[in-house]
Amino acid sequence: MNVSIAEQAATRLRLAYRSGPIPSTQTWLEQPAIDLAYEIQEANTRYWLAGGRRIVGRKIGLTSAAVQRQLGVDEPDFGMLFADMQVASGGETEIARLLQPRAEAEVACVLQSDLRRADLTLDDLRQAIACVLPAIEIVDSRIRDWNITLIDTIADNASSGLYVLGAQRRSLANVDLESCSMTLTKNQAVVSTGSGAACLGHPLNAVQWLARKMVEIGRPLLAGDIVLSGALGPMTPVAAGDVVCATIDGLGSVNVKFV
Repeated sequence: MNVSIAEQAATRLRLAYRSGPIPSTQTWLEQPAIDLAYEIQEANTRYWLAGGRRIVGRKIGLTSAAVQRQLGVDEPDFGMLFADMQVASGGETEIARLLQPRAEAEVACVLQSDLRRADLTLDDLRQAIACVLPAIEIVDSRIRDWNITLIDTIADNASSGLYVLGAQRRSLANVDLESCSMTLTKNQAVVSTGSGAACLGHPLNAVQWLARKMVEIGRPLLAGDIVLSGALGPMTPVAAGDVVCATIDGLGSVNVKFV
């Protein structure tokens, strides 16, 4: 592990939050690799935690089979959710907080117990989930023009931005997450549709993958954590003045305005 390279890259990405998007890491990392990308992400996670930010969960990316094929990978990736990334449903967020924002609809899970087993089963996971709710993830990228590779998105905290959770919490037992349909509107016009099956066949498949991965790297998911399980359909770019609303059958709706 070359800590100096990871730290330098982490600093460059971190500064881009304020100074603006930068070129792909492929143009300035000498030996880009997945392990190094996660070291870069972890370096910034440590930096932000030391500065007072608080982890409240994780986000899962690359849950679409089509996107995985595009990037030449066979598993998702993950990033950290911090408390200051959450926006209230029905609320507003300033577009100036973001660089190149896009919105997508997801199923969010809230845990009621720790997930510390490397061999976690789906039944174990179901018992550990306190509730599920609709969510809008506002993804963003510090890489110019979203010209990203797998290394870019992992290093950049899985292209994270902000997230919005619906106000209505539902019991997992009362929702069919596999077949539930999703509609995403922008300014009341439909811009994306999808279903639970678009997320690794079932959103819980993605959460199970994440839980096992977190045990593997020593940052297990804990009771109270929020997990954004992955997009149920294509994302849409957003700008000041846009109102985005996600509706997921059985879960309800969540919306946010960009100002």
